Amino acid sequence: MRHDKLERELEMLLMLTDNRGYSMEKVCERLSISRRNFYYYLEFFRDYGFMVGKENGIYRIDRNSPFFKRLVERITFTEEEAIIIQRLLNKTDKKNALIENMKEKLNRFYDFSIIKNNKANEQSAHVISQLYDAIKYKQVVVLCDYTSPHGRTKRDRLVEPFLLMNDNNEVRCYEPASKMNKTFKIARINDVKILTEQWKNEDKHRQMYTDVFMFSGEEQMPVKLRLGTLACQMMKEEYPRTAKWMTRDEQNHWLIEMNVCSYAGIGRFVLGLYDDIEILGDEAFIQYISKKIEEMYNRTRTADISQT
Repeated sequence: MRHDKLERELEMLLMLTDNRGYSMEKVCERLSISRRNFYYYLEFFRDYGFMVGKENGIYRIDRNSPFFKRLVERITFTEEEAIIIQRLLNKTDKKNALIENMKEKLNRFYDFSIIKNNKANEQSAHVISQLYDAIKYKQVVVLCDYTSPHGRTKRDRLVEPFLLMNDNNEVRCYEPASKMNKTFKIARINDVKILTEQWKNEDKHRQMYTDVFMFSGEEQMPVKLRLGTLACQMMKEEYPRTAKWMTRDEQNHWLIEMNVCSYAGIGRFVLGLYDDIEILGDEAFIQYISKKIEEMYNRTRTADISQT
């Protein structure tokens, strides 16, 4: 039955994330599965983004696999977030049993006596809390003594904050003085002063995206590829986060649909493995690759002529 198969897959997943690790023979013996099923399950794990390693006959699944990272991000809080939640709970009715229960849960998972002794965490939590309120009520703020990237200057920045990013390590803002959207580091903000003034430029707010190839931009462009076995494995190894957008298409091919901020990153990958990749869309990306191939051909032809 499918439930029995799923139970074995989950049990094998737990075994291979154990610090000890297990040999193929030990896993097969404990789960009463064949070697064929063992390798089938391994392939299934790899297809879904788990990083499977083997050393001296011992198999392990890396806890840094993308799936585990996404799981932890969704079910746990950062220390700064925990401090903010605790502050909010402390402001509420202390006679509320539900609130007290939530406080107890937080105290079980986070040692606030240690966290609060870390001045950096306390400072960041205060800054994030202020920005969160400003974003919620669409208020203008002053980022007090914001340190420049090279640490040479500090000055106040009047901005409209509209998005906390990257696990609350950055805030996206519109700066009226420069008429630009900018990303500010939380760690470089000394304090946040919330003004009574409301946003006046909401229509100009633009989110900043970063794709899996580490290119950033305010716009995203769709791409769709059909990958062969080599291209699929290389994509997962070099860019593990792409695994969540992959679906199997026939025996030895995979489809991947995702958004990118620049064609440069995905274009380099496609051109490097052109004979194992089929571009299905979109039209703008097809034109980009065609132009790159034409430019490379012209350069090669020019070089050949100059040598004759």
